[in-house]
Amino acid sequence: MTAPSTAPAPPSRGGRWIQQWDPEDETFWNETGEKVARRNLLFSVLSEHIGFSIWTMWSVLVLFMGPEYGLTPADKFLLTSMVTLVGAVVRVPYTFAVALFGGRNWTIVSAGLLLVPTIAAFTVMEPGTSFSTFLLVGLLAGIGGGNFASSMTNINAFFPLRKKGWALGLNAGGGNIGVPVIQLIALAVIGASGGPRVLLGIYIPFIVVAAVLAALYMDNLATVKNDTGAAIDSAKDGHTWIMSFLYIGTFGSFIGFSFAFGQVLQVQFGRTPLQAAYVTFIGPLLGSLIRPVGGWLADKYGGAKITLYNYVGMGAATAVLVFASMQKSLPLFTTAFVVLFVLSGVGNGSTFKMIPGIFHTKALAKGLQGDEAVAYGRRLSGASMGLIGAVGALGGVGINLAFRQSFLSNGSGTGAFVTFLVYYALCFAVTWAVYLRRTAAKTEATAAAETKPQLSYAEV
Repeated sequence: MTAPSTAPAPPSRGGRWIQQWDPEDETFWNETGEKVARRNLLFSVLSEHIGFSIWTMWSVLVLFMGPEYGLTPADKFLLTSMVTLVGAVVRVPYTFAVALFGGRNWTIVSAGLLLVPTIAAFTVMEPGTSFSTFLLVGLLAGIGGGNFASSMTNINAFFPLRKKGWALGLNAGGGNIGVPVIQLIALAVIGASGGPRVLLGIYIPFIVVAAVLAALYMDNLATVKNDTGAAIDSAKDGHTWIMSFLYIGTFGSFIGFSFAFGQVLQVQFGRTPLQAAYVTFIGPLLGSLIRPVGGWLADKYGGAKITLYNYVGMGAATAVLVFASMQKSLPLFTTAFVVLFVLSGVGNGSTFKMIPGIFHTKALAKGLQGDEAVAYGRRLSGASMGLIGAVGALGGVGINLAFRQSFLSNGSGTGAFVTFLVYYALCFAVTWAVYLRRTAAKTEATAAAETKPQLSYAEV
């Protein structure tokens, strides 16, 4: 238990910078910290939410693009793959941006940048536009994927360790829900016989509102600024890359399926754009809503355990998808796909909860205690989240490319689903081997415990 905080109360909304921030101090947290953290969380979620919508807008726009646009299914899968790729890559610089400019400042900038791909798409979205032009404009939409990395890095610094699973799950879930929201709006637009420009026009004022609200109500933490070296240190840690591998399986699945679901329904099952739109939003919606629950379960039972069991469920759902795809059973296929979305959401929450716990455990193993251990864990976990989020999003690229190849080779997505099943099995094995297998060995060695704390990740 740390001593009562002597830090001054956070500044007024006109202040912008908070010089001292100690959420682990319960007195500080209960008196002022929680209120400020929740306010920043709210407006961070709003900006990230719109970022996800803009990032994934091409998963919806391709549904509008009928034969008159001259694009093949392979062209559309390639387009969405490249949009996903850019969204993954820009997460790396977006992670550094929080330390360089401050969380509030970068939220304003990153929200405002969303106007670029939205206005560009509004300009070119018509038959007769070349595929290369669509591809170039689609690449611009990838910047929306970067908002997740900066938002998670920023919010991680605001909350105490005991609240991180819930806070990060809510932050990410609120962002993820931008995917089904734009799909729902697209459903309404298509149902009203509107065109893609109507959909894009709806989002332009919302982007401006998000940027203005971030400027008015968010804060920068001085304790996070000028620590770009944390990203370098986290990149040198093996756990960053192990967790990236696991996050490919959860978030890579969520974002990849979000882009591909509607196209699969159209190409493999012959659904019309309106029929596909009626279904595609359900999976991302449930997967987004369940993500905070995944974080909460991880807070209560341990992220590694929840992640392990979750991969069992994802493997089972994928096996059902393989069967449904071979049998051409649309009801079973749709049900299993939605279940897989839900499980990917649970896994997103549990894997991200593991990250702060892993680095805090490493701090204790180094002999650090109290505030030093907390500072070490917060510093490296915040930086690693951006890198893990970037690599995890690459899973979405792999999923769309796998579907593209599967449809080119045999006209269905069955081959792609088999590939995903193998990957989930590998994720299960890695989770058990790295984060749970050591528990038994630690128990056997308890009687002869050393002065140096033993590493055990079972509860992270």
